[in-house]
Amino acid sequence: MKLITFTVPCYNSAAYMAHCVETLLPAGEDAEIILVDDGSKDDTGKIADEFAARYPDIVRVIHQENGGHGEGVNQGIRNAQGLYFKVVDSDDWLDTDCLQKAMAKLREFAAMEQPVDLLLCNYVYEHVADNTQLTVHYKGILPQDRIFHWNEIGRFPPDKNILMHSVIYRTEVLREAKVELPKHTFYVDNIFVYQPLPQCHTMYYMDLDLYRYFIGREDQSVNEKNMVKRVDQQLRVTRIMMNAVDLYALPEEQNKLRDYMFNYFSMMMAISSIFLVMDGSEEALQKRSQLWADLKAHDERLYHRCRLSVAELCNLPGKLGGKISLAGYRVAQKIFKFN
Repeated sequence: MKLITFTVPCYNSAAYMAHCVETLLPAGEDAEIILVDDGSKDDTGKIADEFAARYPDIVRVIHQENGGHGEGVNQGIRNAQGLYFKVVDSDDWLDTDCLQKAMAKLREFAAMEQPVDLLLCNYVYEHVADNTQLTVHYKGILPQDRIFHWNEIGRFPPDKNILMHSVIYRTEVLREAKVELPKHTFYVDNIFVYQPLPQCHTMYYMDLDLYRYFIGREDQSVNEKNMVKRVDQQLRVTRIMMNAVDLYALPEEQNKLRDYMFNYFSMMMAISSIFLVMDGSEEALQKRSQLWADLKAHDERLYHRCRLSVAELCNLPGKLGGKISLAGYRVAQKIFKFN
């Protein structure tokens, strides 16, 4: 068995994927790198095969018909031989010095009778537009350099959620949680860092700036225009999360996890609502009303919890309410630089 599987979903990634892979190779033969060529139309598949030929004990390639980012992750989970699992997008990269420290810690976990379920590290927004960086860390929120449980965590501020960039799961946690991301859908990383959390009973946080998240390219899924255009996919993800976990069924020792997941789901409701407001069409506003009606029908307690959260500020009625919601979004955007 390998220590870790890095899965890299690739679609038309020829221009930048080599840099990503080269930052993973220093993990050595303890790691496997699964490159998933998602029906690319450029030289992505060729480049992936060249890496596999050069590093046959580390790199594996899966060529598939186009299924989207989620299906790339699914393929990684299905085929992973690593004790641990991490997704790295093909335009992102890992800091190689931090990677060595993380690998050393994973080796310690592997020697335990019951390996730790989740390793968390920092991530860094690399903003291409203004050549700035923003590090997201969990100091003061998560206990550091020791194994901990959910009842020991602090409160997460809105700009410091657990994202795909920060997690390294024990692979079996993902399988036990039955993670199966939808095809042809953006924003599925939200499901990936939400649905498995109740299966994570032991965690460890290292203050390492491991993951480098490239942001600001016009064709990225988090580009604002693309998010408005793809709002139906955002709605699909939000509805999957709505049904993925019964938050009120979580045990008492996961009360703090429940609060965190409430806040994360509320954020998803806020994002879905604000981009429907941004669309502004009558059809979009009807979709917003339907989303909230569906939440109420699914779980009235969760609905009322969201009504008392920031999500409600993105659901203000009428044209004036829409303008106020958008103004608040713009302020948050400038502060947190999330797209």
